[in-house]
Amino acid sequence: MLRFYPGNPDLQEYLKYAIQDGMIPVAVFVATMLQAARSPDLHHPATLDMLCRIALDSHYSSGSPPMGSVVPYGESAIIIVGTVQDALALLRTAHALPLTHFHQLTTSASELVILLLSLSTTQASIQLQDITEILQNFRLTPVVRQALDNYMVSLSFLTGDNAKAAREAQMMHSLQVALGKDDVSGPNSDTDVITFGLELHHLVTHTARRFGAGCGPDAVALLVGTFRWSSWPASVFYTQLFTAALLCLSQAPPSTCFIWRAFIVGRLPALLIAFEEAMTSDNTVDRSAKQAAMSIFHRPDILAHCEHVLASAEGSDPLHPNLPFSRELLRQLVDTGLLDGRNALGVDPAVLEKTLLPLHAEAQNAGFDVESYIDSKLPADLAIEDAHILFDRICNEAATHTAFASVVMKRFILLSNSFDVEAPSRLCKALYLHHRILDIVSLHVKIDELLYQTVSLVDSYDCETIGDPQTAVSHLGDIVLFSQYTLAHFNLDAKMFVQGDRTVSGLFLQSASQVFLHESLSSEDTQAFNAWFKTLFDSGSEGIEDTILRSSRPKTLLKIAATLFSSAISSRIEGKIDGDTLNNGISFFTGPLLSWTLVGVVKFLLQEIYRKGFMAPVHIEVLQTLLLSPSCPKPVLVLCGSRILTLLASKAAKDRLAAVRFDVATVQRLVSETLGPREIAHIQHAMSLGMHVSWQEQSKQAIQNVLAMARAGKAPSINLDRLVKTTTPSKFLRSLWTELSLSAGLAETETFRRFITFVLTTPLSSAGPPLLPIFLHTVLPSLLVSVDASQTHANIELLVITVSSVLTAASHLELALRGTRWEHRLVFGHPIASMARRLATDLRNANSYAGTAIIQRLSSSQSFVANFPVFMGEVGV
Repeated sequence: MLRFYPGNPDLQEYLKYAIQDGMIPVAVFVATMLQAARSPDLHHPATLDMLCRIALDSHYSSGSPPMGSVVPYGESAIIIVGTVQDALALLRTAHALPLTHFHQLTTSASELVILLLSLSTTQASIQLQDITEILQNFRLTPVVRQALDNYMVSLSFLTGDNAKAAREAQMMHSLQVALGKDDVSGPNSDTDVITFGLELHHLVTHTARRFGAGCGPDAVALLVGTFRWSSWPASVFYTQLFTAALLCLSQAPPSTCFIWRAFIVGRLPALLIAFEEAMTSDNTVDRSAKQAAMSIFHRPDILAHCEHVLASAEGSDPLHPNLPFSRELLRQLVDTGLLDGRNALGVDPAVLEKTLLPLHAEAQNAGFDVESYIDSKLPADLAIEDAHILFDRICNEAATHTAFASVVMKRFILLSNSFDVEAPSRLCKALYLHHRILDIVSLHVKIDELLYQTVSLVDSYDCETIGDPQTAVSHLGDIVLFSQYTLAHFNLDAKMFVQGDRTVSGLFLQSASQVFLHESLSSEDTQAFNAWFKTLFDSGSEGIEDTILRSSRPKTLLKIAATLFSSAISSRIEGKIDGDTLNNGISFFTGPLLSWTLVGVVKFLLQEIYRKGFMAPVHIEVLQTLLLSPSCPKPVLVLCGSRILTLLASKAAKDRLAAVRFDVATVQRLVSETLGPREIAHIQHAMSLGMHVSWQEQSKQAIQNVLAMARAGKAPSINLDRLVKTTTPSKFLRSLWTELSLSAGLAETETFRRFITFVLTTPLSSAGPPLLPIFLHTVLPSLLVSVDASQTHANIELLVITVSSVLTAASHLELALRGTRWEHRLVFGHPIASMARRLATDLRNANSYAGTAIIQRLSSSQSFVANFPVFMGEVGV
């Protein structure tokens, strides 16, 4: 048919479908196509280019190496050589046919030849090894030995017997790809779990922070920037993204399996829908998503591993059993439109049954959409136990996660318009008492926008006109505890929360442990302090009256709570009040009216006990009273737990605490049960390391872990924010360069390029300075000096790869961020064009051999110069 209809798109779609559906294996298509391409009847650029692209895209989207994809496993060397000859014939034909601007036949044919030649080299290497063993282990006749020696020489020319030369050739190929010298429009290699592993771990680890999964536009911009930088076809991009996501889940520890399942099933499809909308100019993206989505269900090895990991981590709930992961993912891909229902039924005939999603089925039977149904299941007087039953069901049904997060956000937005805090306080308490549900919410909404609502309420709340201030303050306390817990759980900066043109600071939540000198308090705070101290720690006090609650704001009470305890304990030590008076005042803090202030109070007590070397019997007694109170809020134990366990584990603690009858075992057990095994393991690991691990060792170990995982074919991860905080950014970047250039360097240029590009172009989730300008303008000049001194050619090549790759990736991300909140906020600190201009000037003026070599290499790349014309022109030596 193609002889009569050259390049026909309908025939093209038919062939693609046949391969995707498994009717025609890729290897069969490649061999048949190459043989047919010898016929003059098919010598039309449109037809041959179309056939080549079908073969190449099908191979890349499979995620498999060439052996097993373009050629069947176990294929004989003779057949492979014949296929290579057919490919070379196609390459000759491609160069003989007239050039056309609409088709890149020479490019496609060249790419196919490269894939097949890699197989020939592999076969030659196997034969070379066999011959070497025969020559070493057997006594052969001179004639046979001479024949084998001659054949070995021929094979060595094909395989290359010099390892250093091979590494340099690999490095030069990577350099050419980075600089755009190759005409190949496809990817740099078949797979890239490094980039996607690092990026996906970043999205999930920092889900509630900027450029985390919960901030949709930021996360989508990262995906768009990566797609444009990778130069991959859309089908390959999607396939590798899905594959990397499954690898992240399959290698996750039991404590994080749940969040990876929630992300892959409940969040990733929505991000990809937004990605498609951002890539509307590329009409291949939608079809590629469907093709890639189908391909992952032909990887039973990874899917089975994911199922096993999840089953081991989550166990089974007979009342609300989990769906099999693959079925749940398949159903969600259909529901979001990323996959056609007919294709899904071919994978799993039961995937579209309504009973698979119980909450959705209940909503439909009740005449609601799922969001309205969940909203109706969260009434204002909802009991915590009932809320947690609903939360458990939502956790088990990822298709409800988006709707639930939307309900929660809408409930919190209502806070700003109402001073009725009873209903939101119940929701806040239900959320902070459930160890998983907040993580789900963070995948779908911006937690800082949610916290803006709670912090604003606490910041402005006043009981002056409240009819029942004691009940109101108790309810408000749960909102305070929720805010403190959420800030710490997601490691957020409370300095400023922004909503449109309005801002509010949450620092008062994080500074609640501060003890103030009386002269440093404002007149309002001083008045409140005196009134509360007399109410709490005066033997003649009649208790807490409504008048004192109406006269002082809850925010002020939270601020002065630690100071009240400090003054009361000092008064007890000095004999100004007796033990009963102190204990009576403390007893008010064990009830719901004031227990919400205890996070700061307990932190203050721990600081004082440690500072005094455990010679603080009154502080220790008060601490034990608060911690062992049955009504001590869970967030107090969670947020102070690591400090408590660390303090009790010290050698000085045991004898001195025993002397004041402090129940160490009970407190340790209580805190451990509250924190759970995951957090306890983290604390014990940190204590085992001690305080003597240098930042250099931490940095080195993190980098080596990434390289080890990449070499093992796993999806690597690294916490850049934590590493940068252990030292200065410039010191970390120099350490990174040293470790990468020594450990990866020329032997692993692709790993080197992807890793360093991720580090320098992925915005930090914290408020630290961007790393890219620090590297280009501070670290790079010092590297040039050391390279000039050592005259190391390899480091020059690595610097060229680094500069070209990071500038290109950063420019793509900068472009992708247009239309988001970062459009006018310079995520890299400066415009990329400005940094490139400064770098070009610095390299020209550096009077450096390495600098001159770098700019000459960069200026020789037409594609790089097209993006950064400041590198154009000759460089004087």
